[in-house]
Amino acid sequence: MRVRFHLPDFAGHFRFNLVFAEMLKRCPQYFREGVEIASVYGCFPPSLWNGGRLCGGYCDRDYIKTVTESFNERGIPLRFTFTNPVLEKKHIYDDFCNRVMTIADNGLNEAIVFSPYLEEHIRKTYPKYKLTSSTCKRLTDPEALYSELEKDYHLVVIDYDLNNKFDILEKIPDKDKCELLVNACCDPACERRSEHYRIIGSQQIEIANYVRKHPNTNFTPEMLNKQFPQGAMFDKCPSVNRTVFDIQQLSTHISPDDIWNKYVPMGFSHFKIEGRTYETFNLLEHYMYYMIKPECKDIARFTFLRQLRANGVIDLAE
Repeated sequence: MRVRFHLPDFAGHFRFNLVFAEMLKRCPQYFREGVEIASVYGCFPPSLWNGGRLCGGYCDRDYIKTVTESFNERGIPLRFTFTNPVLEKKHIYDDFCNRVMTIADNGLNEAIVFSPYLEEHIRKTYPKYKLTSSTCKRLTDPEALYSELEKDYHLVVIDYDLNNKFDILEKIPDKDKCELLVNACCDPACERRSEHYRIIGSQQIEIANYVRKHPNTNFTPEMLNKQFPQGAMFDKCPSVNRTVFDIQQLSTHISPDDIWNKYVPMGFSHFKIEGRTYETFNLLEHYMYYMIKPECKDIARFTFLRQLRANGVIDLAE
């Protein structure tokens, strides 16, 4: 049995995920059967191609190489969230994003795509990258989903509104090509989700362009909302701050027992945990909830927290 998890944010949660990968290697007895880290996804700010979640800041070449090598030497791919839905053809020539792709172009790393322009560019320029079709496409129509699965993608991330539509999921012939987002924090059937993705995409381009011109100045949330006042409405969205306990009340939620007792026996093996913008303790509890045996949560949490402190990821009072 292989239960492959795709974990959030190799850049922002760099050391957090490295420590967790080491715990999986050294303490496998804590983990549920078959748990693997299939990839760590995210982007290096200020990637203009990034989508799904807004990412600010700046990563230099040395940091990009360090992160890439640290995960890759453990056999863990980086998977770039290049899912910006508002990209124009001119954007595929972005220097920073292409430099990142070149640094990580070793046959192990991957990319999640939305834009046809960008997908074509990656296929032609960086053919060694495995490509995943993004959930941002919002393919909720069963026939559209089945058609997407017939295309040349390594994986297709299913829209999480379909997570518990078993009549649709059962008809998928190649379930091992699917990825299920298990802990979606967004409201089920949210009518603003696609609009939110577009606004985030526009904001990401604005941030990337600003950082390019002003590398030593932070692009603050206040500056961003001045440029994109329509984005401010999402700051108050209740889904943004949902915890691992809150998401369990949503109809799109997939529990650990569901994974092992329903989805894996059906033929699914890829599961995505979202959390690129989660604070450390919320993300930690998601990892404990999904990947650790219930009877081992306390010792696993204790072990993980001690190692996070030892590696300077968190500062706990004595």
